[in-house]
Amino acid sequence: MLHVETRPAVSPREAKGMDTAALRANFHGEGLFQDGQIRLIYTHYDRMIVGGAVPAGGTLVLDHVRECGTASILDRREMGIVNIGGDGSVSAGGASHALSKGDVLYLPMGSGPVTFSGAGRFYITSCPAHRALPARLVRLDEAKKLTLGAAETANHRTINQFIHPEVMESCQLVLGYTRFHGGSVWNTMPAHLHDRRMEAYLYFDLAKGQRVFHMMGEPSETRHLVIANEEAAISPPWSIHCGAGTGSYTFIWAMAGDNVDYKDVDMVAMEDLR
Repeated sequence: MLHVETRPAVSPREAKGMDTAALRANFHGEGLFQDGQIRLIYTHYDRMIVGGAVPAGGTLVLDHVRECGTASILDRREMGIVNIGGDGSVSAGGASHALSKGDVLYLPMGSGPVTFSGAGRFYITSCPAHRALPARLVRLDEAKKLTLGAAETANHRTINQFIHPEVMESCQLVLGYTRFHGGSVWNTMPAHLHDRRMEAYLYFDLAKGQRVFHMMGEPSETRHLVIANEEAAISPPWSIHCGAGTGSYTFIWAMAGDNVDYKDVDMVAMEDLR
């Protein structure tokens, strides 16, 4: 079963006047992981798609998505898939890939239908592509690791870069996930912007009853989303994206836009946040 929701782009001027319900309707993604379903959010931010596929021991096939305007979803797109559940497999382009929890699969343009099976909980990201590149399964020990922050500032974390120029080639998709060291809960602080790329977060491994307060908005007009386990935040290019949890968590970040330069960011000083 396939369910697709379209999210139009929102300007910072509109966002300033939104209440909690409107912010969540536009920038929050919940209910993405449902047994026996593929659920996608098609955004107008660089045409990024985010979503979840949960075969629940069966098989699910992702092929035609009307919103993409092509016969098959990957006719003019590339895709990054992260397994956040049990062991499963993904088949596409005549090859089958076994994914354990934490593994990341890149599928290039032209891969054809994508089949999900097993006990995996598959997080899907996809954006337009201009050429076909090799498919690649990247496991955690193959990711590029970057450790930042400190325990004293509650942001000691390791950034694991998977679909990234220093690991592999993609058209415009950049993806990885960040894990925290004991006691740290703040992510991506100091905050930054990258007007040339949008970004989406998926928060997972968050215990029942715990929440992440995800910060968004212009630096001078900050807002927040309260996010539970396996829920997403869609971040426009004009918005900061950072947050703090009430407990430990991991988050997947995925970007699409003009370039794949991970360091192409505009830093925001703490004293400039309002």
